[in-house]
Amino acid sequence: MFESLGLTPVEESVYLALLRRQQSSVPELAQQVGESLRVVRAATDRLEDLGFVSRLVGSGTRLLATRPDVAVNALVVRRTEEFTAARRAAERIAEEFPQALLTSPDELLEIVTGRAAVEAQFVQLSHGVTNELLVLDRPPYAQEVASANLSENELLGRAASVRGIYAPEAFELPGAFEQAMSAAAAGEQSRVHTDVPLKLAIGDRSVALLPLASERAVDAALVIRAPLVVSALVKLFEMLWAQATPLPVWDPERPSTRGDELDLRLLGLLATGLKDEAIARELGVSVRTLGRRSAALLTALGARNRFQAGLQAGRRGLA
Repeated sequence: MFESLGLTPVEESVYLALLRRQQSSVPELAQQVGESLRVVRAATDRLEDLGFVSRLVGSGTRLLATRPDVAVNALVVRRTEEFTAARRAAERIAEEFPQALLTSPDELLEIVTGRAAVEAQFVQLSHGVTNELLVLDRPPYAQEVASANLSENELLGRAASVRGIYAPEAFELPGAFEQAMSAAAAGEQSRVHTDVPLKLAIGDRSVALLPLASERAVDAALVIRAPLVVSALVKLFEMLWAQATPLPVWDPERPSTRGDELDLRLLGLLATGLKDEAIARELGVSVRTLGRRSAALLTALGARNRFQAGLQAGRRGLA
């Protein structure tokens, strides 16, 4: 209800509880909302700073809730004054900013055409990263799978952070899942999302490569340096990252009592949403054998479907 004003769920719960009781002490509020005294005291202190709570005259321990309309209106006025001051400060800085450092529009967006040029642009972006590379991964590709991994491994070797979100169809190419496992073992943070809307690479949150793919190939790409657009693409990545599922990774060093290697690898593959044929190919077994082993694993984990089995296995540390 009040999240847009910056209140946390706990602060909102404390405020609503105080509204219902009209006045209360911190211990009484803590008991009512089911939080510790420390948490509730911190919440009431911030609510008091924001004008949602006041202390009763003559009592330092009894709290009184401000009427919601009064509190919100006062906070809106205060925030408006703060935003106005910030905007004026930004305008002053913009006026003083050296003209030589301003970026012209044609430098903010570049179109790259041709598969080789797109591949070279990705390599250039990767080599320029110093802190973080964010990748949305889905077919088709401008590079061979192994070539893309070389760029990421070089980055990880420089202690840069690499986060990748894979579409299930990314693992349908022969060897693609093994490459993802290799990248995860090298330090990539890997997740799977069932609806990756586009291919994307973002370097240091300042430049983005947005490949324009036809049905079978990457024919062109946009190189984006416009801060607002790159920021929006970063927000898209973070939203998908929060929704995505960590890619289960099996560890060949684990004792065999946790299940044989085939079942451990199968659990990881189930969580990716891969089709039967692709999973069977990765494991080197027939589709019929895959069906039998999958059914046995579902029963053992009490899962309703194979995707759920992979997720449960990941949470339990089996994959």
